Amino acid sequence: MDIGGINLVTLLATLIVASVPILMAALGEMVVEKSGTLNLGVEGMMIMGAVTGFVVAVTTGNPVLGFLGGAAAGAAMAGLFALLTQVLLANQVASGLALTLFGLGLSSLMGQGWNGIRPPLTGDVPLGPLADIPVLGPILFSHDWMVYLSLILVVAIWWFLRATRAGLILRAVGESHEAAHALGYKVRRIRTGAILFGGAMAGMGGAYVSLVRVPQWTDGITSGAGWIALAIVVFASWKPWRVLMGAWLFGGISVLQLNLQAAGSRIPVEYLTMSPYIITILVLVLISSGRGRAMGAPADLGKTFHASH
Repeated sequence: MDIGGINLVTLLATLIVASVPILMAALGEMVVEKSGTLNLGVEGMMIMGAVTGFVVAVTTGNPVLGFLGGAAAGAAMAGLFALLTQVLLANQVASGLALTLFGLGLSSLMGQGWNGIRPPLTGDVPLGPLADIPVLGPILFSHDWMVYLSLILVVAIWWFLRATRAGLILRAVGESHEAAHALGYKVRRIRTGAILFGGAMAGMGGAYVSLVRVPQWTDGITSGAGWIALAIVVFASWKPWRVLMGAWLFGGISVLQLNLQAAGSRIPVEYLTMSPYIITILVLVLISSGRGRAMGAPADLGKTFHASH
């Protein structure tokens, strides 16, 4: 099933794998933003998760521990952001940008001496005869456990936000933190929990890049994936199912440009390479213009909560 020298089955299977880091980070950031907090430090959390997960996996020989280490590193970075924005009441945009710069620098320092090393293999989930089904088998049933975990998380987060009391409280805090505070809810505690969850998700997404997607450690390995995740949240109108579609779209673009290059396409590969970042810039401009609310953004997104008000 080839078109223009590109095998569609391989393309779709690779697309699903390529979308996992962005999907994990975007789902986490969506929960954070649903609580009314804007964390622009996703890139910094992802790359810290990438280097920490890589080091832990290589040291222990266990990729599962590597993913847990990546999640812990992302959560630790998020904890720093929570300290700045929820305790010290610092500006969220400035704190998020500082977090990204800090993560990029610290990961470069931590990663020295780990270049050129191969991490332990994260094997595919054995699904038996399902993997042998023509077309559908390679596309849907021949992936590692992180691919399926990311899809399960889409459903779980959708259910949490839509059908649970905790999810309703989280959304209420994002829509009006003053009203939530008046009802007795601990706004800062709720937002801190959401921030830590978002950091853990971004860290796992970063670990997936260095343990599965590449797999190796190099400086700047996330290559702007955190910024794309931020754009996807807005692109998806803060809805989990649309986040999945957005991650597949952006993942598909990145895979397609590699396949076109391999197939000898005459289309300059630079156009496809830069297209996700052009869309990201446009989305971030849209947020800063104040039009995000019309797209379904939480009413108090990015606003600092003062308990004395």
